[in-house]
Amino acid sequence: MGICLSTKSPPRRNHSKRVTNQSTGSGNSNSSSRWSRVRSSSIKREKFDDAVIHEHAIAAAILLQQQNGGVLPFDRSTSLRNLPGAANSKRHQPLPRSSSTRARSLTDPLLPPQQLLNQDVNVDELEVSHIVLVHGGGFGAWCWYKTIALLEECKFRVTAIDLTGSGIDLFDTNSIKSLSQYVMPLTYFLEKLADGEKVILVGHDFGGACISYAMELFPSKIGKAVFIAAFMLKSGQSTLDMFSQKENTNDLMRQAQKFIYTNGNNLPPTAIDLDKMLLKDLLFNHSPAKDVALASVSMRPIPFPPVLEKLSLSDSNYGSVRRFYIQTPDDNAIPITLQESMINESPPEKVFCLKGSDHSPFFSKPQALHKLLVEIAKIA
Repeated sequence: MGICLSTKSPPRRNHSKRVTNQSTGSGNSNSSSRWSRVRSSSIKREKFDDAVIHEHAIAAAILLQQQNGGVLPFDRSTSLRNLPGAANSKRHQPLPRSSSTRARSLTDPLLPPQQLLNQDVNVDELEVSHIVLVHGGGFGAWCWYKTIALLEECKFRVTAIDLTGSGIDLFDTNSIKSLSQYVMPLTYFLEKLADGEKVILVGHDFGGACISYAMELFPSKIGKAVFIAAFMLKSGQSTLDMFSQKENTNDLMRQAQKFIYTNGNNLPPTAIDLDKMLLKDLLFNHSPAKDVALASVSMRPIPFPPVLEKLSLSDSNYGSVRRFYIQTPDDNAIPITLQESMINESPPEKVFCLKGSDHSPFFSKPQALHKLLVEIAKIA
C-alpha cells in the first residue's frame, strides 16, 4: 500500500496577460486594479501552499501510523511533556538512541529501548564489568564497532584486541610461526592487568582457540569466557582437526579458501586468504551491505601455523574458567552442526542461540548480541 505525495501545483492563470488585455483608463485606476489582482493572487497562493503543507503532514502521519501497527508512537517522543490528566506526574525523560550506525529499516521492529540497551544494568554491582573482545581469523578489532558502542552506553569498560598481523597491527601475517605469537597482544594485555582484576573474554571464530590459549595461561584473571560462533576445542585438538571431520565439511568454505605459499609451493602454506567474491555468502549472508563493504576492504589473511597447532588445556586452568557459548544457526562458515558437536564434546555452563544470525552477529544482530553479553555478565 502506498501513498502518493504529489508536489505538482495545479495550472495557474497568467495574471500578467489579464492585466495587459484590460481596456485603457486612468493611470491610477489601472495601477490600483493591477495591485488588487496581484495581492489577491498572492493570498490565494499562500492559502494553496498552506493546504499542500497540511496535506503532506496528514499523509506523513498516516504513513507513520501504518508503519507502527496503527498506533502513533508519541510516548517515544524525546520532548519533555506531561500526559493529559497527569499534572502531578513526572515528565518523561528522553530516550537514548541506539549506537548502531545502521539506518533503521521500515521492516525493523520497534523494540523497547530497555531491551536494546539493558538500561537496568548497574555495572558497579557486577563481579566483572570489563569485557575484552577477541576477533576471529582475518578480522580485526574494527569488526566490534557496534558492540563496543552498545556496551559502553551501558557503562561497561570495553577493550578490543588486534591480534598479531590483524587489523591495524603491521606485522606480516605470513611471518607468524605459532599460536603464541599470534595471540601475543592478548596475553600481553592480560599479563599487565592489576592484581585481582578480572575480565570477561569474548572470542569469535578462530578467536575461540585464542581465548582458550589465554584461559590456560591466566585463569585467575578471567571471570568468564564467551564463545561466539567460535572454535571451542578440547585438549589435543587443533582448529584444522575440527574442519577435517567428514561430517563437518563445508563446500563453501573450501571454495572460498586461497592458500598463500610465501616460502614456496613445496612447503606448507603460510596463510589463508578468502575469496572476496564469496565473503558475503560465507560470512555475512544476513549482514548489512555497508558492513560487508567494510569487511571486504579490512580483512587480512589468516596465519596458517596457528590453525595447525594443537591446544594443551588442563582442567585446573582452562577448566576452572566459566564458559558460555552463543550459537549462530544461519552460519555458513562454522555450520550449526559443527557448533553443536563442539558443545557436546566439551559442554559449557550455558548455551544461547541468536536466531537469524549469520557468522558475524556483531553485524547482523548487534542489539541481540549485546543483550546476550549483558545477560552473561549479570549471571552470578
